[in-house]
Amino acid sequence: MKSKVLVTGAAGFVGSHVADHLVSAGYNVIALDDLSGGFADNVHADATFVEGSINDVELVNQLFEEHQFEYVFHLAAYAAEGLSHFIRRFNYQNNLIGSINLINASINTGTVKCFVFTSSIAVYGANQLPMKEDMMPMPEDPYGVSKLAVELDLKSAYEMFGLNYMIFRPHNVYGERQNIGDPYRNVVGIFMNQIMQGKELTIFGDGMQTRAFSHIDDVAPIIAQAIDRPEAYNEIFNIGADTPYTVKELATIVCEEFDAAEKLKFLDARNEVVHAYSNHDKVHSTFGDLIQNITLREGIQRMVADAKAKGPRQGKKFGHIEVPKNMPPAWQKLV
Repeated sequence: MKSKVLVTGAAGFVGSHVADHLVSAGYNVIALDDLSGGFADNVHADATFVEGSINDVELVNQLFEEHQFEYVFHLAAYAAEGLSHFIRRFNYQNNLIGSINLINASINTGTVKCFVFTSSIAVYGANQLPMKEDMMPMPEDPYGVSKLAVELDLKSAYEMFGLNYMIFRPHNVYGERQNIGDPYRNVVGIFMNQIMQGKELTIFGDGMQTRAFSHIDDVAPIIAQAIDRPEAYNEIFNIGADTPYTVKELATIVCEEFDAAEKLKFLDARNEVVHAYSNHDKVHSTFGDLIQNITLREGIQRMVADAKAKGPRQGKKFGHIEVPKNMPPAWQKLV
């Protein structure tokens, strides 16, 4: 009998890619997503799709009782780091409390061999470069705080109940199937959507902030196959690209691959970590054979082809801002 696996956020672009690899490996995948940021057609045809939220405790408990999952891949999140300052309750409800619902069910069911969680380099905060797993986390926004809280809870659950876990801290992941219509997060997708709508590319600040933009194929295969490596259980791994680029350099590459004129609009800088990139010695040591080292230009080329095939998407405004104070003017116009 195939092992049953739960993948949350499975209609999102990261979750759907992870689910694809699991289906291909022969697992029986239950794909859970509330479609708030993903699309049902992203879900593999051979996965069982359940539309629902990790905040629905009754649904979560019902799924665990019915399927007796052996592995949980928790990729559901509202990963708008900058916006999290202004949607604090929403952030903690979705990114922390929803995660606890899954952890509780995993413990109570007693069949889960490993709980795989995608955290974020947002847990590190500023001025820790390159970011390494043994550094003291110092998150500077509610999103990072929520991710760190889940990490700490998983460690506690392992020590108290023996629930094995694995934590990946990805960063700036982009690629095919990404929701390019989201105006608050995923700068690669935002740039592509703006180009296809004939708009200027909007950049907060001077564009000299740096990120190591990571193509999905350097992330998803490792996450999916990690459960086959028990030596990685109860460990934390940074995962993603090694080479940082400025946001302005990213804009240039995206414009070149679209064969579009580089029309940039610089907005007031927002409160964010200026430079963020990680050390990946640990993940290379454990999963080096799975790393493809896809260059930024190659990854952008792949995503451009996907974006052109689907066309521009109309962005959805976030309608439940809780703290409007100090919100960037560009976002205020959206609410």
